[in-house]
Amino acid sequence: MSLLSFAAALVGFGVLAPVLGCLLSGADRIVSARMQGRVGPPLLQPLHDVRKLLAKDVRPVNSFQGFYVLLALLFSLLAGAFFFAGGSLLLVVFVLTLSTLFFVVAAYSTRSPFAEIGAEREIIQVASYEPMVILFAVSFFIATGSFDVSVALAREVPVIAQLPLVFCALLFILTIKLRKSPFDLSYSHHAHQELVKGITTEMSGRTLALVEVMHWYENVLFLGWVALFVVWSSWIAVPVALAAVLAVYFFEVLIDNNFARVKWQSMFKWSWAVTLVLCLANILVLSFL
Repeated sequence: MSLLSFAAALVGFGVLAPVLGCLLSGADRIVSARMQGRVGPPLLQPLHDVRKLLAKDVRPVNSFQGFYVLLALLFSLLAGAFFFAGGSLLLVVFVLTLSTLFFVVAAYSTRSPFAEIGAEREIIQVASYEPMVILFAVSFFIATGSFDVSVALAREVPVIAQLPLVFCALLFILTIKLRKSPFDLSYSHHAHQELVKGITTEMSGRTLALVEVMHWYENVLFLGWVALFVVWSSWIAVPVALAAVLAVYFFEVLIDNNFARVKWQSMFKWSWAVTLVLCLANILVLSFL
């Protein structure tokens, strides 16, 4: 990864990811509404919501709260830039984890009992999916011989041919990363699920707008992880990856609308059981090939 490619990825991801993330969020609301027998809001409703939040005054409980959220947004932007520049997958994971930690600190800084409970649930979610994310990077290294994302584009066959079980494990924890039911414990984007918004309870105005934009960045990055499994050196990989990404996102929306929220104990147990079994089994098979 050269400095020039990183700069190009930083600008490209910084500009395009919010646009794609906004459209995905709008499509999510429309598809969810149709599944529930409603018409739903317009496609650009998430953009209107963010514009409305940006126009509001900020009344923070702690003056550093907005600063912590801004850092979380910047690190999610950096993680996406490293990924789409073809950099180290392990570095992407660490930078994204740092973004989450700043988000948690922002909630803790308010000293609100509701926000603190949301922050604690966020930490539990991190503890649930982080082992899988590390194993994802390790498995990618074993399959390709490198942590660099760019290696996948030079292969003659997609990575999923060697890591099918790891891909299934990623789909499982993707529900947590995308904040979908049944694993949306720290906060939900749906008003009918949560009136007190968990980790974002004390966030408002521009701060809450930054949280929404950060969520758009993260969604595009996570779907990039899905595309990483199905790309290879041929031009046909582009439409295949696009179809796979859209199918996975629709699948996550379908799960979100058909499962009720579970307790954190169930999420923690299922995440570790499913991901460890699938990833370790896949790594074991690779070691004998």
